[in-house]
Amino acid sequence: MTVSAPEFIHETVLLKETVASVLNVTVAALETGIIKKTGTFVDATFGRGGHSRLLLTYLDKDSRLLVFDKDPQAIQTAQALAASDARVIVIHDSFAKLQDNLQRLGIEQVDGIMADLGVSSPQLDDGSRGFSFMRDGAVDMRMDTTRGESVAQWLKRVDETVLADVLYNYGEERHSRRIARAIKQMEHYDSTLALAETIKQAHPNWQKGKHPATQSFQAMRIFINNELGDIDSFLAQSLIALKVGGRLAVISFHSLEDRIIKQFLQKHSKGQYPEDANLPMPPKRPKLLSKPERVAPLATEIKTNPRARSALLRSATRL
Repeated sequence: MTVSAPEFIHETVLLKETVASVLNVTVAALETGIIKKTGTFVDATFGRGGHSRLLLTYLDKDSRLLVFDKDPQAIQTAQALAASDARVIVIHDSFAKLQDNLQRLGIEQVDGIMADLGVSSPQLDDGSRGFSFMRDGAVDMRMDTTRGESVAQWLKRVDETVLADVLYNYGEERHSRRIARAIKQMEHYDSTLALAETIKQAHPNWQKGKHPATQSFQAMRIFINNELGDIDSFLAQSLIALKVGGRLAVISFHSLEDRIIKQFLQKHSKGQYPEDANLPMPPKRPKLLSKPERVAPLATEIKTNPRARSALLRSATRL
């Protein structure tokens, strides 16, 4: 008897809002179904392709959509889409390599870039990936399982003080020292449930409705995948990659991501940079982005998809 692999469902967050934003139209205009745009667009985090599939319905036959992802499983889904739609170009790489890949393809600039940061539902729901503290699996947490070291490998060699710093800086975990000490006392790192239980037992203050391992798992995942560093690189490159009038639309799910995006959009929309603040005669810098827009999910979306509750979409136009 053959047992089929489990099917993991991903509900795309802020679906219409993101596609409308990257096309520079309203959701109401999108819903008329009569929009057809021409251009080259980027989905920097393909995931399971929800945003890409909707965007493609509003692009004409001469358009191109470049889809990036580090996750091999996401790339398989993207390749299946590309096999049925010649407009799709699949890139198995981090969005931090945006410019390298555009240059490799001979593309100077694009008309729009969208990104949906964080972990997708299939990654969370598949215990074998190691992202979840609710399902047992290997302590991995790599977005790209074909390269780099897993969290388990890192935990075996990392110093307790460094681990505590990671939990504090990337998970905003106030009890990082105590939790790091307990983790380093573990004999093995081969079970996410065992790791989560160790953190739970070491955590002195449980927040109601939130698993005590939430912030620690987030911290280790962000660190092992260099998520914040990749976001910085991606945003800086987006300014070079976007044509004048091109749109940048990015969804974040936690404060560390959102802070980076918010500050990036603000400084480039105002032409005011922190490094100029103490200069006797600050240079007059050009404004590279329009005034940023911010969209949160509607209550109806949060009700049907609770994972959307912390999502924020920030966007701007390249000037």
